[in-house]
Amino acid sequence: MELIDYLHTHFLTRAQLLAACATDGAHLDAFIAAGTMPAPSYRLQVRIDCASYFGEHAEAHALDWYATGYVEWLRMLLEGDHDPYALFAARYRTALAALPLSGMEATDAHLRSEWQHFLAGTYGLCTRSGLPEDIAAKELAIHVIRMLTDDGRPLVAEERERLAQARGLLDRASSLFAPHERARSSRVRYGLK
Repeated sequence: MELIDYLHTHFLTRAQLLAACATDGAHLDAFIAAGTMPAPSYRLQVRIDCASYFGEHAEAHALDWYATGYVEWLRMLLEGDHDPYALFAARYRTALAALPLSGMEATDAHLRSEWQHFLAGTYGLCTRSGLPEDIAAKELAIHVIRMLTDDGRPLVAEERERLAQARGLLDRASSLFAPHERARSSRVRYGLK
């Protein structure tokens, strides 16, 4: 049940997302199919077997879980006044430029790749909000950490400070990850707990 508790604490069910945006499933499904709305970050296939005085009962359900930041994104889509990819790219670039670390460029190819991960729901599970600002922060932090540590050489004081800043940024942008994912997560891989 640890996974269910984690999802209830950090994510929204499909019904909760729809209620928060005052819309219906048809709109959400249309945006996902059009490639403008992220897919759910988690999908649980749940089978329930029940025994009671009245006998046995079984049922199965698919439960979708969405990042909390997707409320903002879905509301923006419902307004219909935006080019979703252009908005994603602009928000990503703005966030990257505002971060205290530097060293990564948001090329068109990079942004297209990030956009595909965003739409797949990947960043919904590995960042706090699933939105472009957290995605940019996480990717920059990982880039800086790799740049400083991949060659295995000892770091000088300035580099150790930059590494600490990058890990702090990664900590702020990254989700806590589901219990079964933590050991393989970027938090563990890049020196966070």
